[in-house]
Parts: sequence; structure tokens; C-alpha cells
Amino acid sequence: MADQLQEKTAPEVQSDARSKGERTRDRLLDLAQEAVIRKGVAATSIEELVEAAGITKSGFFYHFKDKTDLARQLVERYAERNRSLLADMEARARELSDDPLHSFLIFLKLFAESTEEHVSAHPGCMVATVTFQDLMWDGQTRRITTDTVLDWRARFLRWLEEIAEAYPPKAAVELTDLADTLLALTYGGMTLAKALEDTTGISRQVMMYRETVRLYFTGR
Repeated sequence: MADQLQEKTAPEVQSDARSKGERTRDRLLDLAQEAVIRKGVAATSIEELVEAAGITKSGFFYHFKDKTDLARQLVERYAERNRSLLADMEARARELSDDPLHSFLIFLKLFAESTEEHVSAHPGCMVATVTFQDLMWDGQTRRITTDTVLDWRARFLRWLEEIAEAYPPKAAVELTDLADTLLALTYGGMTLAKALEDTTGISRQVMMYRETVRLYFTGR
């Protein structure tokens, strides 16, 4: 009976331990993200993260080899969450409309709404942090950040090319520049929103961009 009980409960205990470990890792990454954005990676210490998380140093090193590994995993998580968010919004928009222009306009509305939540919930932008503190990060981490920006650009550009094929632009426009405009509104808008303490700033700019896209491809 004891052996049967052990066989039955061991996977459950293991599962509980694993989920607790994942929660600890996420907690450390959350603390690190806020600290790094606010004061930089160099000024963020393992000791402060360990104390804030309420764990031992050995607990930290169970999840991360060192601070460089922490920084890399932090940026990887940020990039993956952004990819997932964009993919989900694109899928939802395309489900609501088969027309490339109309679905993109729906996507931009969803995107605008999501930026308000992002500004409220996060202290700043990891992409800007890594970019402007580039000497503090290793080459692989900087590359992840660059690839994230390029991934956003490629996603928007593919969609704009679909739109241009169905709706020839009414004015001369470089589609790559039009894709980059949304990137600039997002990354630059985060700085503006924080400086002005305005959680709706990016959302309003994205909605202006939405009208610009509509005008380029419909003339109205």
C-alpha cells in the first residue's frame, strides 16, 4: 500500500515542485525587469533580487548561471511575450475580417487598447533599455533585441504588402517606412508616456496611425 501511494503521489509532488520553481524564476525575472529598466543592468545586483524574492543565493543560481544569464533570459522572455501578444492579436483580427486592410485596422485598434495596459503595468521598454545601455549587455542579448525589432517590422511589412496588393496606395509611400512608423510610435511612445505620465499617449498615436493607413490605401 505504501509503495502504491508513493507511485501515485510522486508525480504530483514533482509537478508541484516544478511549478513552484517556475514561479520563483518568473518572480526573479519580474524583479529584474523592473530594476533593470529603472536603473540599468550594471546597478542591479543579485543580492537585491535575492532579498526581494525572499530566497537564498543558491536559489538564484539554481535558475541562472550568473547575471549575464539572467539578463539574457529576461530579454528572451520579453521577446517571446511580445511575439505571442502580436500573434494572438493578428489571429483575432484576421478571424474578424478576411480583407487585409480591414483586418489590419482591427489589429491596430486591439494594439492601441493593449498599449494602455502595458504602460500601466510596466515601468518601461526593454528594447529601449538594451539599446541605450548596449555596452552593459552581451552580444547575444543585444542580438535578441535587434531580432525582436526586425520580427515586428517583418510582421507589419508582410501585412502592408498584402494591403497594397488589394488596395494600391493613393499616394507615394515606402511600405517599410510605414511599418517602421508603428515601431517608432510604440518604442518612442513608451518614453513619452512615462515622461508625461500619460497612459493613453501611445494608444492615441496608434489610432492616428490607423487613420493614416486608411487614407493611404482608400483615400478617405
